[in-house]
Amino acid sequence: MVDIIYEDKAVIVCHKKAGMAVQTARPGEKDMVSELKNHLAKEAGGVPYLGIVHRLDQPVEGLVLFAKDKRSAAVLSEQVRQGGGMHKEYLAGIYGSLPEEKGVLEDWLIRDKGNLSKLVKPGTAGAQKAVLEYEKLEHTQETETLKIILHSGRHHQIRLQLSGRGVPILGDTRYGTEESLAYAKTKGIRRLCLIAKRLEFDHPVSGERQSFELDVML
Repeated sequence: MVDIIYEDKAVIVCHKKAGMAVQTARPGEKDMVSELKNHLAKEAGGVPYLGIVHRLDQPVEGLVLFAKDKRSAAVLSEQVRQGGGMHKEYLAGIYGSLPEEKGVLEDWLIRDKGNLSKLVKPGTAGAQKAVLEYEKLEHTQETETLKIILHSGRHHQIRLQLSGRGVPILGDTRYGTEESLAYAKTKGIRRLCLIAKRLEFDHPVSGERQSFELDVML
């Protein structure tokens, strides 16, 4: 069962575990949408509405927000589009070191084949701007732990922006390097070291600021 950490008449906030899809088309595979719709059907009967406000990659653990009616979904989706109404904060473990203690990364991304994305030059047809802010929290000789504030929600954005600077996320089998994957293997890291740790948004009905944070570490 999905781990629901908050629910009211308009929204559901869940703790998604690494490896579970938000939504999948694969027959027989459990996902969050199917589980939550079963949960809501038991409460109200009939076929419930469930709006996906934002997504997390299947290997990523963290907070995910859903809407229970169309109006709430529209209000929350607008907060996502505005780029400032919804605050999303992550923890990332990287292989290597960024040159500055804190900074802003800006890139242009485009969807590629095989459920991948890639960095492209500004002005490339179909490309979208990707912006994130980072701050170093911890470091070892080979790795660093970053706090990341996401200012846009592009496909595989954090993973790709860091990999593109030579500091892939530990355990990333899509965008990692042979060296980073070999290091992760020696350390027994069997998952993607990325957690959506904190989520803030304005409640779609009351307008009050809502804040949730997971007590988890990499």
